[in-house]
Amino acid sequence: MAARAYWQGQIRLALVSIPVEIYSATRSGATVAFKQIHEPSGQPIHYEKVVTGIGPVDKDEIMKGYEVKKGEYVLLEQDEIDAVKLESKKTLELTQFVDADAIDVLYYEKPYFVVPADDLANEAFIVLREALKRTKKVGLGQLALRGREYIVSLKPSGRGMVLETLRYADEMEKAQGYFREIPDEEPEAELLDLAEALIDRKSGPFHPQEFHDRYVDALKDLIERKRKSRGKTLVAQDDAAGAPAASNVVDLMAALRQSMDGKGKGGGKRGAKSASIKAPAARKPATKKRA
Repeated sequence: MAARAYWQGQIRLALVSIPVEIYSATRSGATVAFKQIHEPSGQPIHYEKVVTGIGPVDKDEIMKGYEVKKGEYVLLEQDEIDAVKLESKKTLELTQFVDADAIDVLYYEKPYFVVPADDLANEAFIVLREALKRTKKVGLGQLALRGREYIVSLKPSGRGMVLETLRYADEMEKAQGYFREIPDEEPEAELLDLAEALIDRKSGPFHPQEFHDRYVDALKDLIERKRKSRGKTLVAQDDAAGAPAASNVVDLMAALRQSMDGKGKGGGKRGAKSASIKAPAARKPATKKRA
């Protein structure tokens, strides 16, 4: 069965209109979902809509309310909410172009594949794709999807293009509140050189198929073993039992040198303990930069 287009319309650049179709680029089938089950009967648990002091209520008696202050709500009919939904326009107007690295990764939300709607759209589609590649730019616009307006970006991807919805500025937390306590210090040159050399050694192309969600794999294995055991309780094996305790404090310089010598290859594998970093005592602490 062919995938169903999430949106159909046209991308407009000045006087040029390109008929396109947009498809979701992600899927949620990789996760393991659980339901709450009533153990004695084996039946799934259902939830009732209840009001404190009244009990279960009919669906027809439920309205949506916005709390304006503690305990006080503005009630809205669904028709009133639907009336302010934006019409899903069939045109994405590219109003601005920015450098590909100008958008912070925190703003990106969800990707969609963009393809030409028909053979007649191929030429204009390819011209726009290649122009974005050559200029290393990302197209920006706003698009109404299912009643909500999104900022979207458009960038080339292989033979096609990818549209990504972006978060608005007021949806983002301020990073300063989280990073404020991190010291503003320059690292020692030798430490930095060793770290850069280690990064260079471990650099390579990105092959996403080589990464697996080990938690999901372990859950699926547990479910299969539980099924075969006919409900018998399974006790997890402690892989770390009997293993000697590792020191949690390391000398950063020594650890980096050991990694470069190939003696610390297991540091990134599952089960390895994270170490807190202790700077060499003989070295002078780095001075703070002046604001």
